[in-house]
Amino acid sequence: MPHFPIFTPTRNRVAAAVFLGSLAFSALAHAGGAASSNDKVIVLDSGEAKLSLIDQNSRTVVGTEPTGKEPHHLMITPDGQSLIVADSVSNDLMFLDPHTGKVQRRVEGIEDPYQLGFSPDHKWFVTAGLRLDRVDIYGYNGHDVMLVKRIPLAKTPSHINFTSDSKIAFVTLQDTGEVAAIDLATQSVLWKLPVGKTPAGLWMTPGDKYLLVGMTGEDDVAVVDWRNRAVVKRIQTGRGAHNFRNLDDGKHVAVSNRVESTISILDYTTLTKVADITGLRPGPDDMQLSADKRYLWVTFRFAKHVGIIDLTTNKLIDTIPVGRSPHGIYFANSAPVYAPNPD
Repeated sequence: MPHFPIFTPTRNRVAAAVFLGSLAFSALAHAGGAASSNDKVIVLDSGEAKLSLIDQNSRTVVGTEPTGKEPHHLMITPDGQSLIVADSVSNDLMFLDPHTGKVQRRVEGIEDPYQLGFSPDHKWFVTAGLRLDRVDIYGYNGHDVMLVKRIPLAKTPSHINFTSDSKIAFVTLQDTGEVAAIDLATQSVLWKLPVGKTPAGLWMTPGDKYLLVGMTGEDDVAVVDWRNRAVVKRIQTGRGAHNFRNLDDGKHVAVSNRVESTISILDYTTLTKVADITGLRPGPDDMQLSADKRYLWVTFRFAKHVGIIDLTTNKLIDTIPVGRSPHGIYFANSAPVYAPNPD
Protein backbone atom coordinates (compact mmCIF):
# COMPACT_ATOMS: atom_id res chain seq x y z
CA MET A 1 0.00 0.00 0.00
CA PRO A 2 1.47 3.37 -0.96
CA HIS A 3 2.04 5.99 1.64
CA PHE A 4 2.88 9.66 1.43
CA PRO A 5 5.91 11.37 2.98
CA ILE A 6 5.59 13.46 6.10
CA PHE A 7 7.02 16.91 5.53
CA THR A 8 8.23 19.25 8.26
CA PRO A 9 7.04 22.83 7.32
CA THR A 10 6.06 24.83 7.56
CA ARG A 11 -34.81 29.33 24.06
CA ASN A 12 -33.42 32.93 23.68
CA ARG A 13 -34.96 35.53 21.37
CA VAL A 14 -33.04 37.81 19.04
CA ALA A 15 -30.84 40.17 21.03
CA ALA A 16 -30.72 37.84 24.05
CA ALA A 17 -27.15 37.75 25.27
CA VAL A 18 -25.46 34.53 26.30
CA PHE A 19 -22.35 34.72 28.44
CA LEU A 20 -19.50 32.66 27.09
CA GLY A 21 -16.73 33.92 29.36
CA SER A 22 -13.64 35.93 28.65
CA LEU A 23 -12.20 34.64 25.37
CA ALA A 24 -9.29 36.89 24.39
CA PHE A 25 -7.49 35.53 21.36
CA SER A 26 -4.25 33.61 21.62
CA ALA A 27 -2.93 32.27 18.34
CA LEU A 28 -0.59 29.87 20.09
CA ALA A 29 -3.35 28.33 22.13
CA HIS A 30 -5.64 28.01 19.12
CA ALA A 31 -2.87 26.25 17.23
CA GLY A 32 -2.48 23.77 20.08
CA GLY A 33 0.89 25.26 21.04
CA ALA A 34 2.54 24.62 24.39
CA ALA A 35 0.54 21.97 26.23
CA SER A 36 1.14 19.35 28.88
CA SER A 37 2.09 15.86 27.79
CA ASN A 38 -0.66 14.77 30.18
CA ASP A 39 -3.37 16.36 28.06
CA LYS A 40 -6.33 14.02 27.76
CA VAL A 41 -7.87 13.00 24.47
CA ILE A 42 -11.52 14.08 24.59
CA VAL A 43 -13.94 11.94 22.59
CA LEU A 44 -17.65 12.66 22.24
CA ASP A 45 -19.73 9.49 22.55
CA SER A 46 -22.74 10.99 20.83
CA GLY A 47 -24.89 7.87 21.22
CA GLU A 48 -24.49 7.74 25.00
CA ALA A 49 -24.64 11.39 26.14
CA LYS A 50 -21.13 11.30 27.55
CA LEU A 51 -17.53 11.90 26.67
CA SER A 52 -14.56 9.62 27.14
CA LEU A 53 -11.17 10.80 28.43
CA ILE A 54 -8.16 8.94 27.09
CA ASP A 55 -4.64 9.04 28.49
CA GLN A 56 -2.30 9.61 25.55
CA ASN A 57 0.59 7.66 27.02
CA SER A 58 -1.23 4.50 28.10
CA ARG A 59 -3.88 4.85 25.36
CA THR A 60 -6.61 3.82 27.74
CA VAL A 61 -9.85 5.44 28.86
CA VAL A 62 -9.22 6.94 32.29
CA GLY A 63 -12.56 8.63 32.86
CA THR A 64 -15.89 9.78 31.49
CA GLU A 65 -18.08 12.85 31.90
CA PRO A 66 -21.84 13.11 31.30
CA THR A 67 -22.96 15.51 28.58
CA GLY A 68 -26.30 16.59 27.24
CA LYS A 69 -28.10 14.59 24.57
CA GLU A 70 -26.24 13.95 21.33
CA PRO A 71 -22.92 15.78 21.63
CA HIS A 72 -21.56 15.71 18.10
CA HIS A 73 -19.03 18.47 17.54
CA LEU A 74 -16.66 20.59 19.56
CA MET A 75 -14.68 23.81 19.13
CA ILE A 76 -11.83 25.42 21.04
CA THR A 77 -12.46 29.02 22.11
CA PRO A 78 -10.18 31.61 20.50
CA ASP A 79 -8.13 32.03 23.68
CA GLY A 80 -7.67 28.29 24.08
CA GLN A 81 -9.05 28.35 27.62
CA SER A 82 -12.20 26.34 26.98
CA LEU A 83 -13.39 23.58 24.71
CA ILE A 84 -17.03 23.99 23.70
CA VAL A 85 -19.09 20.83 23.29
CA ALA A 86 -22.39 21.29 21.47
CA ASP A 87 -25.23 19.17 22.86
CA SER A 88 -27.56 19.29 19.89
CA VAL A 89 -30.68 17.68 21.35
CA SER A 90 -30.29 19.18 24.85
CA ASN A 91 -30.00 22.68 23.34
CA ASP A 92 -26.96 23.66 25.36
CA LEU A 93 -23.20 24.13 25.31
CA MET A 94 -20.69 22.62 27.69
CA PHE A 95 -17.41 24.38 28.41
CA LEU A 96 -14.54 22.06 29.29
CA ASP A 97 -10.96 22.48 30.37
CA PRO A 98 -9.29 21.55 27.06
CA HIS A 99 -6.40 19.80 28.83
CA THR A 100 -8.30 17.68 31.34
CA GLY A 101 -11.83 17.50 29.92
CA LYS A 102 -13.36 18.63 33.21
CA VAL A 103 -16.56 20.68 32.98
CA GLN A 104 -16.14 24.42 33.59
CA ARG A 105 -19.75 25.51 33.02
CA ARG A 106 -22.87 24.92 30.94
CA VAL A 107 -24.82 27.42 28.86
CA GLU A 108 -28.46 26.66 28.08
CA GLY A 109 -30.77 28.07 25.45
CA ILE A 110 -28.58 27.43 22.40
CA GLU A 111 -31.03 25.65 20.14
CA ASP A 112 -29.89 22.58 18.20
CA PRO A 113 -26.15 23.29 18.02
CA TYR A 114 -25.14 20.37 15.81
CA GLN A 115 -22.06 22.06 14.36
CA LEU A 116 -20.39 25.24 15.59
CA GLY A 117 -17.56 27.56 14.67
CA PHE A 118 -15.91 30.91 15.25
CA SER A 119 -15.15 33.12 12.26
CA PRO A 120 -11.39 33.69 11.85
CA ASP A 121 -11.69 37.26 13.17
CA HIS A 122 -13.67 35.93 16.18
CA LYS A 123 -16.47 38.43 15.59
CA TRP A 124 -19.04 35.74 14.84
CA PHE A 125 -20.07 32.50 16.49
CA VAL A 126 -22.14 30.33 14.16
CA THR A 127 -24.17 27.18 14.85
CA ALA A 128 -25.84 24.86 12.36
CA GLY A 129 -29.14 23.34 13.45
CA LEU A 130 -29.33 20.03 11.60
CA ARG A 131 -32.61 19.09 13.25
CA LEU A 132 -34.27 22.52 13.03
CA ASP A 133 -33.13 23.40 9.47
CA ARG A 134 -31.59 26.65 10.61
CA VAL A 135 -28.31 28.49 11.01
CA ASP A 136 -27.96 30.81 13.99
CA ILE A 137 -25.50 33.70 13.90
CA TYR A 138 -24.23 35.29 17.07
CA GLY A 139 -22.18 38.44 17.33
CA TYR A 140 -19.03 38.03 19.36
CA ASN A 141 -17.04 40.75 21.11
CA GLY A 142 -14.39 38.68 22.84
CA HIS A 143 -16.48 38.32 25.97
CA ASP A 144 -20.14 37.63 25.13
CA VAL A 145 -22.15 36.42 22.18
CA MET A 146 -25.41 38.02 21.08
CA LEU A 147 -27.96 36.20 18.99
CA VAL A 148 -28.21 38.34 15.87
CA LYS A 149 -30.11 36.29 13.32
CA ARG A 150 -31.75 32.94 12.82
CA ILE A 151 -31.65 31.94 9.17
CA PRO A 152 -33.98 29.20 7.88
CA LEU A 153 -31.78 27.02 5.70
CA ALA A 154 -33.42 23.82 4.54
CA LYS A 155 -32.51 21.14 4.52
CA THR A 156 -30.36 19.69 7.30
CA PRO A 157 -27.55 22.25 7.54
CA SER A 158 -24.49 20.33 8.62
CA HIS A 159 -20.85 21.49 8.53
CA ILE A 160 -19.51 25.06 8.58
CA ASN A 161 -16.46 26.82 7.18
CA PHE A 162 -15.40 30.42 6.57
CA THR A 163 -13.42 32.64 4.26
CA SER A 164 -10.20 33.99 5.75
CA ASP A 165 -11.59 37.53 5.79
CA SER A 166 -14.59 36.34 7.85
CA LYS A 167 -17.05 37.76 5.35
CA ILE A 168 -18.68 34.48 4.32
CA ALA A 169 -19.74 31.34 6.16
CA PHE A 170 -20.28 28.22 4.06
CA VAL A 171 -22.75 25.57 5.21
CA THR A 172 -23.47 22.17 3.67
CA LEU A 173 -27.14 21.21 3.28
CA GLN A 174 -27.20 17.44 3.41
CA ASP A 175 -30.71 16.68 2.19
CA THR A 176 -30.80 19.18 -0.67
CA GLY A 177 -27.26 18.45 -1.84
CA GLU A 178 -26.12 22.07 -1.74
CA VAL A 179 -23.56 24.39 -0.25
CA ALA A 180 -24.97 27.69 1.00
CA ALA A 181 -22.93 30.89 1.32
CA ILE A 182 -23.99 33.30 4.07
CA ASP A 183 -22.95 36.94 4.22
CA LEU A 184 -22.02 37.41 7.87
CA ALA A 185 -22.28 41.19 7.84
CA THR A 186 -25.87 41.20 6.58
CA GLN A 187 -26.81 37.75 7.92
CA SER A 188 -28.32 36.82 4.59
CA VAL A 189 -27.95 33.91 2.17
CA LEU A 190 -25.87 34.98 -0.82
CA TRP A 191 -26.33 31.85 -2.90
CA LYS A 192 -26.75 28.11 -2.93
CA LEU A 193 -24.82 25.74 -5.17
CA PRO A 194 -25.79 22.11 -5.94
CA VAL A 195 -22.77 19.91 -5.34
CA GLY A 196 -24.09 16.34 -5.13
CA LYS A 197 -25.59 13.83 -2.76
CA THR A 198 -25.29 14.45 1.00
CA PRO A 199 -22.48 16.99 1.28
CA ALA A 200 -20.90 17.13 4.74
CA GLY A 201 -17.40 18.26 5.76
CA LEU A 202 -15.79 21.39 4.35
CA TRP A 203 -12.16 22.40 3.99
CA MET A 204 -10.68 25.53 2.42
CA THR A 205 -7.39 25.34 0.52
CA PRO A 206 -4.72 27.96 1.21
CA GLY A 207 -5.47 31.38 -0.17
CA ASP A 208 -9.16 30.52 -0.11
CA LYS A 209 -8.78 29.22 -3.64
CA TYR A 210 -11.02 26.16 -3.46
CA LEU A 211 -13.60 24.83 -1.07
CA LEU A 212 -13.39 21.05 -0.69
CA VAL A 213 -16.65 19.25 0.11
CA GLY A 214 -16.88 15.70 1.41
CA MET A 215 -19.68 13.95 -0.46
CA THR A 216 -21.00 11.49 2.11
CA GLY A 217 -23.69 10.23 -0.25
CA GLU A 218 -21.14 9.55 -2.97
CA ASP A 219 -17.49 8.49 -3.19
CA ASP A 220 -15.67 11.71 -3.88
CA VAL A 221 -14.63 15.17 -2.75
CA ALA A 222 -16.10 18.03 -4.76
CA VAL A 223 -13.71 20.87 -5.55
CA VAL A 224 -15.69 24.11 -5.56
CA ASP A 225 -14.52 27.35 -7.14
CA TRP A 226 -16.73 29.30 -4.76
CA ARG A 227 -16.04 32.69 -6.31
CA ASN A 228 -17.42 31.46 -9.63
CA ARG A 229 -19.97 29.14 -7.98
CA ALA A 230 -18.90 26.04 -9.84
CA VAL A 231 -17.77 22.49 -9.10
CA VAL A 232 -14.54 22.30 -11.11
CA LYS A 233 -13.37 18.81 -10.21
CA ARG A 234 -14.24 15.66 -8.31
CA ILE A 235 -11.51 13.72 -6.52
CA GLN A 236 -12.39 10.05 -6.15
CA THR A 237 -11.77 8.96 -2.57
CA GLY A 238 -14.08 6.29 -1.13
CA ARG A 239 -17.74 5.80 -0.31
CA GLY A 240 -19.02 8.22 2.26
CA ALA A 241 -16.34 10.92 2.01
CA HIS A 242 -17.10 12.90 5.12
CA ASN A 243 -14.67 15.09 7.02
CA PHE A 244 -11.20 16.64 6.76
CA ARG A 245 -8.05 17.20 8.79
CA ASN A 246 -5.02 18.98 7.37
CA LEU A 247 -1.71 17.23 8.04
CA ASP A 248 0.20 20.49 8.54
CA ASP A 249 2.90 19.67 6.01
CA GLY A 250 2.03 22.36 3.49
CA LYS A 251 0.58 19.88 1.04
CA HIS A 252 -1.78 17.22 2.35
CA VAL A 253 -5.22 16.89 3.89
CA ALA A 254 -6.88 13.70 5.11
CA VAL A 255 -10.52 12.88 4.35
CA SER A 256 -12.42 10.16 6.18
CA ASN A 257 -14.55 7.85 4.04
CA ARG A 258 -17.21 6.76 6.50
CA VAL A 259 -18.86 4.06 4.38
CA GLU A 260 -15.72 2.71 2.70
CA SER A 261 -13.99 2.64 6.11
CA THR A 262 -10.82 4.18 4.70
CA ILE A 263 -9.03 7.50 4.94
CA SER A 264 -7.79 9.14 1.75
CA ILE A 265 -4.81 11.51 1.61
CA LEU A 266 -5.25 14.38 -0.83
CA ASP A 267 -2.58 16.65 -2.22
CA TYR A 268 -4.36 19.98 -2.13
CA THR A 269 -1.73 21.65 -4.32
CA THR A 270 -2.52 19.33 -7.23
CA LEU A 271 -6.06 18.34 -6.19
CA THR A 272 -5.27 14.65 -6.46
CA LYS A 273 -5.48 11.63 -4.21
CA VAL A 274 -2.04 10.28 -3.30
CA ALA A 275 -2.86 7.46 -0.87
CA ASP A 276 -5.55 5.45 0.86
CA ILE A 277 -5.26 4.22 4.44
CA THR A 278 -7.05 0.88 4.68
CA GLY A 279 -7.53 -1.82 7.31
CA LEU A 280 -9.61 0.46 9.53
CA ARG A 281 -12.60 -0.16 11.78
CA PRO A 282 -16.06 0.76 10.40
CA GLY A 283 -17.07 4.40 10.11
CA PRO A 284 -13.97 6.62 10.36
CA ASP A 285 -15.20 10.13 11.07
CA ASP A 286 -13.47 13.00 12.89
CA MET A 287 -9.68 13.20 13.18
CA GLN A 288 -6.97 14.91 15.21
CA LEU A 289 -3.23 15.10 14.53
CA SER A 290 -0.47 14.72 17.11
CA ALA A 291 1.87 17.64 17.69
CA ASP A 292 4.75 15.77 16.04
CA LYS A 293 2.50 15.16 13.01
CA ARG A 294 3.16 11.45 13.11
CA TYR A 295 -0.06 10.05 14.58
CA LEU A 296 -3.56 10.59 13.25
CA TRP A 297 -6.26 9.85 15.81
CA VAL A 298 -9.68 8.99 14.37
CA THR A 299 -13.10 8.14 15.76
CA PHE A 300 -14.80 5.05 14.34
CA ARG A 301 -18.44 6.07 14.38
CA PHE A 302 -19.83 2.59 13.79
CA ALA A 303 -17.38 0.60 15.90
CA LYS A 304 -17.30 2.17 19.40
CA HIS A 305 -13.56 2.71 19.08
CA VAL A 306 -10.92 5.35 18.54
CA GLY A 307 -7.96 4.46 16.34
CA ILE A 308 -4.38 5.66 16.04
CA ILE A 309 -2.70 5.67 12.63
CA ASP A 310 1.06 5.94 12.17
CA LEU A 311 1.46 8.27 9.21
CA THR A 312 5.00 7.07 8.49
CA THR A 313 3.52 3.74 7.44
CA ASN A 314 -0.17 4.61 6.96
CA LYS A 315 -1.05 1.71 9.26
CA LEU A 316 -3.57 1.48 12.08
CA ILE A 317 -1.41 0.67 15.10
CA ASP A 318 -3.84 0.81 18.01
CA THR A 319 -7.54 0.96 18.85
CA ILE A 320 -9.22 2.09 22.06
CA PRO A 321 -12.78 1.09 23.02
CA VAL A 322 -15.03 4.03 23.91
CA GLY A 323 -18.78 4.65 23.94
CA ARG A 324 -21.44 4.32 21.29
CA SER A 325 -21.16 6.43 18.13
CA PRO A 326 -17.93 8.35 18.89
CA HIS A 327 -17.84 11.54 16.86
CA GLY A 328 -15.84 14.66 17.78
CA ILE A 329 -12.26 14.28 19.05
CA TYR A 330 -9.83 16.81 20.50
CA PHE A 331 -6.57 17.14 22.40
CA ALA A 332 -4.83 20.40 23.13
CA ASN A 333 -1.28 19.31 22.31
CA SER A 334 -2.06 18.81 18.63
CA ALA A 335 -0.61 20.00 15.36
CA PRO A 336 -2.01 23.33 14.11
CA VAL A 337 -5.17 23.52 12.07
CA TYR A 338 -4.71 25.53 8.90
CA ALA A 339 -6.81 28.73 9.15
CA PRO A 340 -9.59 29.50 8.29
CA ASN A 341 -10.56 25.87 8.82
CA PRO A 342 -12.00 25.11 12.25
CA ASP A 343 -10.85 22.29 14.55
